[in-house]
Amino acid sequence: MAHETEDRSEYTVSHKSVELVVAGILIFVSAVVMYDSNRIGAGWAFDGPESGYFPFYIGVILFISSVGTFISTLRARDVGNETFVERTGLKQIFQVLIPTMIFVAMIGYTGIYVASAIFIAFFMVYLGKYPVQKVAPVAIAIPVFLFVMFEIWFLVPLPKGPLESMIGY
Repeated sequence: MAHETEDRSEYTVSHKSVELVVAGILIFVSAVVMYDSNRIGAGWAFDGPESGYFPFYIGVILFISSVGTFISTLRARDVGNETFVERTGLKQIFQVLIPTMIFVAMIGYTGIYVASAIFIAFFMVYLGKYPVQKVAPVAIAIPVFLFVMFEIWFLVPLPKGPLESMIGY
């Protein structure tokens, strides 16, 4: 009985490609950290290290290790071609990653509490398949509790939007 093999490369993401992408992102992030740390002062002042001193050197360490990872991954010929995640797994990752990125972007416009209510409601409906009668109380109660805890009890100001302004915060 002949067994038909299928080319799985179009359905998967390899370890090697993930390592290259992550190393590339970390190279970029570390370059930004080093640039900005240098901009605010990464040297040694008369009274001690400037504010960018430690972040700059952390960025240098991250940059060197990321470049090393990137180069060693590129050079590896027989390692890293195995499947890291299949398309279905990647789809599940993006089902969480994309809404999370939207949530983070919304914080600047709506504040963290409203963005959190929308985020919780979205996940309960979209992934959890909960009915609205169960979603609404949870999506409202959790941000209200967090608002009371951070803004009133601990006096820790978190990003607020128009709704909090309307109630005096």
